[in-house]
Amino acid sequence: MDNSNYMNNPGMQQGMGGYPARQPGGQQMRQPQTAKSAITEDEFGYSQQVISCLSDYYDSKMVGQRALKFALVSAIIADGHILIESVPGLAKTTAAKTISDAVDGKFSRIQCTPDLLPSDIVGTQIYNQATGQFDTTLGPVFANFVLLDEINRSSAKTQSAMLEAMQERQVTIGGVTYSMPDDVFIVIATQNPIEQEGTYLLSEAQTDRFIVKEKISYPTPNEEAEILNRIEAGVIKKTPAVLKIEDIDRIQKIADKVYADAAIKRYIAAIVDATRHTDKVLPPEFARYVKLGASPRASIAFLKIAKACALIYGRTYVTPDDVKLMKHQVLRHRIELNYSAVADGVEVEKIIDMIVSGVQTP
Repeated sequence: MDNSNYMNNPGMQQGMGGYPARQPGGQQMRQPQTAKSAITEDEFGYSQQVISCLSDYYDSKMVGQRALKFALVSAIIADGHILIESVPGLAKTTAAKTISDAVDGKFSRIQCTPDLLPSDIVGTQIYNQATGQFDTTLGPVFANFVLLDEINRSSAKTQSAMLEAMQERQVTIGGVTYSMPDDVFIVIATQNPIEQEGTYLLSEAQTDRFIVKEKISYPTPNEEAEILNRIEAGVIKKTPAVLKIEDIDRIQKIADKVYADAAIKRYIAAIVDATRHTDKVLPPEFARYVKLGASPRASIAFLKIAKACALIYGRTYVTPDDVKLMKHQVLRHRIELNYSAVADGVEVEKIIDMIVSGVQTP
């Protein structure tokens, strides 16, 4: 890891993903936390260095898509899986590959197709004629970073093969359980919201295992011109990793120690509970649109991603703004709207905004 990058990242200073560079609370080490969970000065400085390296590497390969960068970096720090959705050609796969290339870990790309089998992902048993026994061959899911490209093109049976791996971090082959990598295991999945022929809608159980879901849009004309300039100049090529897998493992452990007050946890619980009882926070004409609220995994995701956001913004404690910052990304794939909402053109992000606004901020 290059020490010269420490806290010298224009992207971070300007605010990743269009968010303000510094949220209320400032960039400081003082926080009301116990000695047990306190982050040391060395750990704080180390975490800022790792974040800077990830951000710089991303900027060297990608043009724009700052919201996607923030989602990817925060999900990795929070030790969670991420689902990316956009129309074709907006660099979903490139962004996922870029963030994994920044780390010197094992990377696997799985191109999802309708004929993909569960054994193609987790592995299978093959009969060995020489020994008269079955040998187990592990699949590509056994990696630090796993890219499931166009996950909605794989069948429901194949998608379900990832459930155990994403939640329990293990897979079962022939009655034997095999654990995923002990240090870092991140699934980055992409999906296309159009061209629905030959696709399979992700189940609620599947989407719930992604800590965040990020939607990305088209680049601006200036960003698109910069893409053309980089392609013409031949600067888009693979470069050596700037971090080791141990760096990611360590920053994840540091993020776990970011202080979250009891009031913050009650605030998170209140938001998630409000998604299940929308009649308490929404007008009747909007409450009727919500078919299914968020599960307790949403609360866990909120806490973990809020801690990651706090660390990215240079704080070792969580504020309510950290919780609100990724509300769309945490909830948009966990709240299910009914057909009336679709017919009336009501987007889930609008419902999320109204729900969070209806919960009192501590």
